[in-house]
Amino acid sequence: MTRTRPITLVLFAVLGGAAAWLLQVALAANGQPIVIPPISLALVLAVIGGLDILLAVPIRRAVKSKVHGRVDPFYATRVLVFSKASAIAGSLLTGAGVGILVFVLSRSVIPGVGSIVMAAATAVGALVLLVGGLIAEYLCSIPPDDDDKQDEIIPATVRPH
Repeated sequence: MTRTRPITLVLFAVLGGAAAWLLQVALAANGQPIVIPPISLALVLAVIGGLDILLAVPIRRAVKSKVHGRVDPFYATRVLVFSKASAIAGSLLTGAGVGILVFVLSRSVIPGVGSIVMAAATAVGALVLLVGGLIAEYLCSIPPDDDDKQDEIIPATVRPH
């Protein structure tokens, strides 16, 4: 599995920001209340980002220790997939939080400070999730095998008869 590329994260952030902003515009145009994410969302996103790192630390310890312990491949794969999903979801939700924040701040009548704080907290919590996912993804990487050098094709020398 390859590492998450920055362009993927940027595209998801832009997509999330645009979708959240357009949703807010559509709701406001129809006279409906806009969506303000609760503070609990930011807290849960930050906790999941920390959980990503906590799950990846045992894998890193097993790989980097002098005595190479056995790493359960199923556990490592699950943690890696969870980390990658967290990074992408964090990117999408960071964009959504920023999109909501931009919409709230661009209004002619600025809503209460609570709305601004909750939108900013959501963006920060999602950013913690994104960074936690990327760190956990890094912690799950393994060094290249020594066997890779042996797999290289060594040119054979042919002796004349």
